[in-house]
Amino acid sequence: MSKIYYMMGKSSTGKDTLYKRILGDGRLQLKTVTMYTTRPVRAGETDGVEYFFCDESKAAELSAAGKIIERRDYHTVLGVWTYFTADDGQIDLQAHDYLIIGTLESYQKTREYYGRDAVVPIYIEVEDGERLARALDRERQQDVPKYEEMCRRFLADAKDFSEEKLEEAGIHRRFVNENLEETEAEIKAFILEQQGK
Repeated sequence: MSKIYYMMGKSSTGKDTLYKRILGDGRLQLKTVTMYTTRPVRAGETDGVEYFFCDESKAAELSAAGKIIERRDYHTVLGVWTYFTADDGQIDLQAHDYLIIGTLESYQKTREYYGRDAVVPIYIEVEDGERLARALDRERQQDVPKYEEMCRRFLADAKDFSEEKLEEAGIHRRFVNENLEETEAEIKAFILEQQGK
């Protein structure tokens, strides 16, 4: 059986950049799974690439059909934003390995859905001061910076990825992203080892 490699970490740890670079390595033969969200599109994002951007009625439709693998609702300063993964035909573990990016909570729910052996965690970590500096730099590049939301997300991460929750989820291996190229190489080597290549 193939595996889902589940990349996660606090905001501004470089997950998105690492995700794209790792997917670009043909040796790994990883397929993508596009998640859904009701939050607004950020500058530089494309519908169907980073997420399927949808409204709450689409989320309710998929939920009613029993197609939601995992769902998270965040009460932001701009309203409720929903993120979810749908069983919409994108995942076939008989045929392919996958790389998914998400939260600790979504990782646990995906593991419950597909089984412990099918979902492999890849936890990215960066020192908090560096993360905050990166988050501020990224927010300044937005057409309309949302600093309150950036701060809410930063504080929420401390709870969502607490040491206790990481331990409960069985997350022991960490990839510390101080140097992007080194972290990328370390994660690729880990996946290749898991694949037996």
